[in-house]
Amino acid sequence: MSAGADRRFAPPPAEVVEADVRRALAEDLGGGDVTAALLPDGPDSAYLLCKEDAVVCGRPWFDACHRALDPGVRIDWRVAEGDRVPAGTVLATLRGRSRALVSAERSSLNFLQTLSGTATTVAAHVEAVRGTRARILDTRKTLPGLRVAQKYAVRVGGGDNHRMGLYDAVMLKENHVRAAGSIGKAIAAARASQPALPLIVEVETLGELREALDAGCDRILIDDFDAADRREAVRIAAGRIPLEASGGVDLDSLRAIAADGVDCISIGGLTKHLHAIDLSLKLGPPPG
Repeated sequence: MSAGADRRFAPPPAEVVEADVRRALAEDLGGGDVTAALLPDGPDSAYLLCKEDAVVCGRPWFDACHRALDPGVRIDWRVAEGDRVPAGTVLATLRGRSRALVSAERSSLNFLQTLSGTATTVAAHVEAVRGTRARILDTRKTLPGLRVAQKYAVRVGGGDNHRMGLYDAVMLKENHVRAAGSIGKAIAAARASQPALPLIVEVETLGELREALDAGCDRILIDDFDAADRREAVRIAAGRIPLEASGGVDLDSLRAIAADGVDCISIGGLTKHLHAIDLSLKLGPPPG
């Protein structure tokens, strides 16, 4: 069953994927693969093996790596993007030129292992809050240059994206509030300057929560609230403005936070603490 079966996810535009792949191949190949040049450059086959349980993510980048070096390569996937697979699954078979297959190997696997790792981690967090109202959100704590890719992987894993960057939502945090003089003044300035953008306000106390509720915004981030204050925040907000919890969240504490009634939980570790999935690409036909 697909991890993202209950939602739709679309890959980034082809030009974004291709730009990522150009950078990856340039840093790996440099002036040319001097080891692959030793091989006879005839037709060959390969298979892609997943060595641990995972949610598959990153097929567009994997394909683009191989097609950049061999436009005629044939890639036959046995699994769909977002599928959960057990260890030992052959994900795909390839047929193309031998030198191109081995030269594209590392870059293609780097994308697939990284994005599958992100999707697998997100899927575990989504499963942990199943049955509650809470949605799992990512943050901007992504690998430099791979934000669009990692945020796509979050969606494949069943999570939701926070803001993509500093341009598509106003998020007032402690320093912004301090500079403005108060939460109310900061919100007023944000509404006047960017009325069309979502407005998120971070609060650190119940008093600040009340101020944000009175001033009005699109979401309130209750940062590092303990359990008692979190439940009181949910009571005070009473559904008027969605509440987002963050700070010190892990799989062990996640279910209890969700059960307190918050609307969403943002977790930097989804993209920051990366466990890459163990994959390998081997020449020849798959076993059996």
